[in-house]
Amino acid sequence: MLEKLTQFKSEIETELHSILEFWVNNAVDIKHGGFVGKMDNEGNVQHDAEKGCVLNARILWTFSAAFNKFQYPVHYQLAERAYVYIQNNFLDRENGGVFWSVDAAGKPLNTRKQIYGLAFTIYGLSEFYKTNKKQEVLDLAITLFELIEKHSFDHKNGGYQEAFSADWQPLEDLRLSEKDRNDPKTMNTHLHIVEAYVNLYCVWPEKKLADRILHLLEIFEKNIIDQETFHLQLYFNNQWESQSGAISYGHDIEAAWLLQKAAETLDDEFLVDKWKEIAIKISDSAAKGFMPDGSLIHEYDLSTHHPDTHREWWVSAEGMVGYLNAYQLSDDESYLKKVFSLWAFIQKHLLDKKNGEWFWGVYEDYSKINEDKIGFWKCPYHNTRACLEILDRI
Repeated sequence: MLEKLTQFKSEIETELHSILEFWVNNAVDIKHGGFVGKMDNEGNVQHDAEKGCVLNARILWTFSAAFNKFQYPVHYQLAERAYVYIQNNFLDRENGGVFWSVDAAGKPLNTRKQIYGLAFTIYGLSEFYKTNKKQEVLDLAITLFELIEKHSFDHKNGGYQEAFSADWQPLEDLRLSEKDRNDPKTMNTHLHIVEAYVNLYCVWPEKKLADRILHLLEIFEKNIIDQETFHLQLYFNNQWESQSGAISYGHDIEAAWLLQKAAETLDDEFLVDKWKEIAIKISDSAAKGFMPDGSLIHEYDLSTHHPDTHREWWVSAEGMVGYLNAYQLSDDESYLKKVFSLWAFIQKHLLDKKNGEWFWGVYEDYSKINEDKIGFWKCPYHNTRACLEILDRI
């Protein structure tokens, strides 16, 4: 098994450099500045596409993390490019926060304050600060943290509200995307707030931030994780009553290791032991989404008992990390077999061996899902982070 792990690590490092090279060579927007907003699987750029806050924040995180790992100057250059673009184009200097999107030329387009977007910007800024220790970078991350706490934190029921207008007023439509339910609180946003806060805590270990990370862990334990099934519930009203019966296997396995990591950041032995146990339980629940070919399906709708059997790139990436984590916690090689089966599926069906990077996913018959290679949601984050985590763990 050790020999197989060594080979796996070598393949993952090669793939990581391949992903990063794709973004270095294809993502820079020479015409308008920053990064292109949309590119299809054949490499055709849509030059008038809007540019999302999440894409740019994830590029900032990715190339900061890559530079922190390998110290390649080109990675720092792209991280700095993302930082400057966010500063110049996404920052709302009048009301605070970051716009959800800008147009191709960098002018504000969707000016709403989506807390998910602020969280990812904190995540990217925190990682960029590790590269250069520039106080202005940390100050901006802290400012965004304080804005989330001021406007989004629910003092009555706990947790965070989803979204606001440009000037921080309530909105009727709170959704991240058209696929989402319109509810005031979601698992997805809370997962990425805690992820962002943990990365910020690594460079700014303030008690008030630690208290919020602890609060978020409690929200997950008491409200978001179903204590019978150990699946994550996805949508909630303000009082934390679940509004949906859907299961997201990718978010389950992503949360399993991310929440454990949050507990480890707080350096509380009791808390860490508890979240290690929870990580195994969530990982076992997520495993119900595995298919005979070794892949992990997208979702399951409990109300209709209908599985969504397509496979997406990010679910496969998070699955590798989550089951490697479960193996490290338990020494149970069945978890490691899941890691290897996911990697074999990725190699066979998701890697674009012709044009580079990963396809969005495949349907049940393995035909390709015709989505962007670069886009509002297709970013160098899940697969890059999975590779970096695997290299750090083996």
